[in-house]
Parts: sequence; structure tokens; C-alpha cells
Amino acid sequence: MIDPRSALVDPATQRHVLVVAILASFVAFLDGSIVNVALPAIVDELGGGIALQQWVVDSYLLTLGALILLAGSLSDALGRGRILTIGLIWFGITSLACAVAPTGELLVAARALQGAAGALLVPSSLAIIISTFSGAAQGRAIGMWTAWTGTAAIIGPLLGGILVDSSSWRLIFGINVLPILVTLILLRRIPKDPVLEARSKIDVTGAVLGAVGLGGPVFALIEQPRLGFEHPAVWLSLVVGVASFVAFLSWERRTPHPMLPLSVFRHRNFSMGNIATAFIYGALSFGFFVLAIYLQQVAGFSATMAGFATLPPTLVMLLLSSRVGSLAGRLGPRLFMTVGPLVGALGYVLLLTISDPVDYWWQVLPGLVVFGLGLAITVAPLTSAILGAPPAAQAGIASAVNNAVSRVAGLIAIACVGFVVGSILDLDGLHRALIVTAALLALGGLVSWFGIRNPAAPSAASTADGASVDDAGDVSSSRG
Repeated sequence: MIDPRSALVDPATQRHVLVVAILASFVAFLDGSIVNVALPAIVDELGGGIALQQWVVDSYLLTLGALILLAGSLSDALGRGRILTIGLIWFGITSLACAVAPTGELLVAARALQGAAGALLVPSSLAIIISTFSGAAQGRAIGMWTAWTGTAAIIGPLLGGILVDSSSWRLIFGINVLPILVTLILLRRIPKDPVLEARSKIDVTGAVLGAVGLGGPVFALIEQPRLGFEHPAVWLSLVVGVASFVAFLSWERRTPHPMLPLSVFRHRNFSMGNIATAFIYGALSFGFFVLAIYLQQVAGFSATMAGFATLPPTLVMLLLSSRVGSLAGRLGPRLFMTVGPLVGALGYVLLLTISDPVDYWWQVLPGLVVFGLGLAITVAPLTSAILGAPPAAQAGIASAVNNAVSRVAGLIAIACVGFVVGSILDLDGLHRALIVTAALLALGGLVSWFGIRNPAAPSAASTADGASVDDAGDVSSSRG
């Protein structure tokens, strides 16, 4: 059915909703990347080596990825505004816990709780955009959302570097409080969700199985270089994790109230788009994690300079993403989702010119600019294609699945850093990481070319009765 609110919301309220959606997601995405340039400073103070560096990043991504599906179903069942409010308050509290953590173990625990809070923010923010905007306006809104939230993953190192050099790594968590307070104030001005006649049951079993299914293999990947595969903690966590994930899929297929309704994957653009997402966002997380650490620990950049060094893709994203989103809305997402990752892969190939000593202007900047161009071409069309495939009633869970895929891809990619670069990051290890990143991006482009279909323009008959046929031949309700 057509969401009746989308036809009645005035432009001022739409702008208000967009600002809230961007702010709510921005803090979650920012905290996933801002720590990258702070990792050397964290290890200098708390110890722990590269294992702690990986866990500080992955503990956040683990709980975010594991719980974001549950959060998406909660968003659809209990109301997007309510879930956003709970998530923002929780995120503020856990951010302060990270800021005051006295040991590496407590920092990792606080980051895990912070990731759980972040899981509540992302699907709800995207869902209120889907339910508030329609048609071309929805494409532009998603383009702006992806531009700002996507750049959070890249602008994080710049902001983090400035804070680490000027004050302390602890401030990168403390600054979350101000934007959270602003977002909570703005959220009160948005019309409340309609009262639901019935509430879906919470899939607790699915949430537990999903979390263990992700956590076990990730623990094994991170600790294997240090402990070895023969260590019981490594192989046992891997076996339990894989078994739990298989049980999760089986449970979700049988339970009457699944956290992840597998029927959503029957839509071709949704399923293939998420495969492309896994490659593209795995590359994004992997590449920037390794590059940020290399520029500081090997090339001798300060945290601030490392942040500035990785800024160009952010500027390109801000300039082009909304325009690309509008173009993809008219021309279809397939070409953009194919060309964009391939251009991004070329950017990482250009970074292979990095040598010792590093010449930023000739060896780093050109590759990052080209990568930023590829990212700007990719992100908004990818998001629109995926969220435009399922019915509007599943907007929350659809956005949750896509964001879960992107976070889990980053989680697994960073957990594999040790396999690619070794125990110590040097120039050879950096080059191997750059090649892997370029290959992942290229795979994302190829999946998009062969898997994505441009949705057909709705016929007069379908417009009249409010239904349209999607790319897989399924009949779905109009998302206007």
C-alpha cells in the first residue's frame, strides 16, 4: 500500500525529517571510522598491539552488524521515532563510557555496547526517509543521506586526527554528546508514527543465533595470527559460529515472526545489490583501515595529517552524490553501480605507486581522488536500488539488512587484515592490501552489471491501482 503520510507531508517537514535522519545515522557511521587514526594513540596508552586495534574497531562493528536486523524489525513494529530516541540516548551513554575506559578490555566492552546502540539508529533513519519522500524527491533525499552518512566513514579520520593531536583520543568519543542532544531536540518536532493495531513479537532466538554466528568466526579471524588455528579458542569459536549461523538461517525460515524474513531476498535487485554491497563496503573498510595505520606508523604522518590525507574522497562525495542520485533515479542504477566500483578500483591501483618515502601529492592524492569519484558514482544508486526493491512496509528491515551486510563486510574484512599484511604492516603488506581492496571493488562492479536490473517505468494501469511489477517479476506495492 502507498504510505498515506508520504503524500501529506509538507516540504518543511520533509526537510526536517531528512536532517534528523542524516544526523542520527551520521554519529553511528562516524564512530565506525573516527577511531582509525586514534588506534596508535590508544595502543600507546593502553597496550594490546594490533589485536587491540582490531578489536576496538570490530567489537563496534560486530554488535552493530549482529543486532541491526533486530533493530530493523523493531523499527517497523514499534515505530521509527521511538527506536531512534532509544538509540540516541543509549549511544550517548556508551560514548561516554568509551571516553573514560581505563583499560583496553573495558574499552572493547564499551565499544560493543556502543555498536548495539548504533544498530538502532541506521535502519530507523532510512525508514523515515522512505516513508516521508516519494518519486524523484525520494531519490534526491537518499542521495543526500548517502552523501553525508557515507562521508562520515571517510571524514572520521580527519576529525579524529585533529582531536588526537590537539587533546586526547578519548575526546573522539566524548564529542558525540552534542550532536546527539541536537538530534533528540529535532526529533521531537517530527510527527509521531501512527498507532499500530498489533505489535510483532521480538525474535530473541534469532538475535542470539545471529550474534553468535557472527561473533564466533570474527573472533577466530582476529585471534588466529596470535594464537594459531590449533588453539581451542580459535577453532572452537569458528565451529560454534558457523553452526550458529546455519541454525539462524533455519530458524528464520521456520519462525512465524522472523527477525530476517528471507522472502525479502526474492527481489532480484535486493539480493544482488546486497552481494555487491558486501564487496564494495568490505573494500572501503579494509582499504581505509590499512591506509590510515600505514600513514602514521610507517610513513610518519601525525594523526591530523593522516586525517587530512584521506579527506579528498569526502569532498568528492559531498559534491556529486546528490546529483548522481537524481541521475540514477531517471536512468536506473545498473550503469552507476557497475562503473562506480570499477573507477574506485582504479583509484586503489594508482595507490600502488606509494613507496618509501611517501610522496603524498604524487603517490596518494591522485588515487584517493579517483576512488572518491567512484564512490560518489556508486553509493546513492546502490542504496536506492536495494531499498526500492521490497514493498514499502518492509522499509525498516530492508535498510537494516543492507546496513548489516555493509557493516559485517567491513567487520570480516578488518578481521582478515592479519592474513593479508602479516603481523607487522610494511610497504609490501600495504601493496598487498591495496591489491585486495581493488579486487573487491572490481567484483562489486561485476556483480552489479550481471545482477542488477533497471526497474521498468510504471504503466498507466499500475499507477492507477497503486501496484507495479518489480525487476524480478513480483508484484509489489507502490512506494510513493
